[in-house]
Amino acid sequence: MKKSIFLIAPLGALMLTGCIAKTALDVVTLPVKAGAQAADWATTSQDEADRNYGRKMREQEERDGKAAKKAEKERRRQCREAGYDNCG
Repeated sequence: MKKSIFLIAPLGALMLTGCIAKTALDVVTLPVKAGAQAADWATTSQDEADRNYGRKMREQEERDGKAAKKAEKERRRQCREAGYDNCG
């Protein structure tokens, strides 16, 4: 029993050292990762820019379609008021 403790203890110490080294590495690299994340949030990728442009264009087309429909409705109303039979 005592012999197994002497064999396991050094292995445990080595594993603990690795864990401490990993933690130290995480602490050291944290500011770099945070800076990279902040830069990523502050900039727009080409994919995001394309997606935003597409959304903007669809919204514009929707507004244009509504305006054209409203203008056509108004034209027909004015045509009827003027007394024309075929206002199409």
